[in-house]
Amino acid sequence: MAEEKSFYMTEEGKDNLEQELHELKTEKRKEVVERIKIARGFGDLSENSEYDAAKDEQAFVESRIQQIENMLRNAVIIENDSDNPDVVTLGKTVKFQEIPEGDEEEYTIVGSAEADPFEGKISNDSPMAKSLLGKEIGDKVTVQTPAGDLEVKIIAVS
Repeated sequence: MAEEKSFYMTEEGKDNLEQELHELKTEKRKEVVERIKIARGFGDLSENSEYDAAKDEQAFVESRIQQIENMLRNAVIIENDSDNPDVVTLGKTVKFQEIPEGDEEEYTIVGSAEADPFEGKISNDSPMAKSLLGKEIGDKVTVQTPAGDLEVKIIAVS
């Protein structure tokens, strides 16, 4: 049997997934079933686009429910590493500056389940996070990106 992948997430991320799962199971599922019932009333199912759309949405909802249940079943909660406050670890926010004289950027390193670059959260599987993890304030780090190597200096960790 294949080994299940661990999903690293914060307690907040786990709570958000549990809330989404509850909403999908209690509200969204019922809405989709109702849409299917209504679409069946339109007649011939072979040429019924409303029915097809509702069935597609049902498949999406059920797939998402399975995905979230799997993520929660294999969740590993990220604990804040207070023993090493200057070391970049999962769950911490790191501020760095591109060298030479580049812009400062700040990201929180989270598990892939919570990653949202627009919210300042990057996955621990991303090239940036992989390069930063385990490093300390003041370290210069080379990040390998598809566009080429990028050198950054870690300014702060919180």
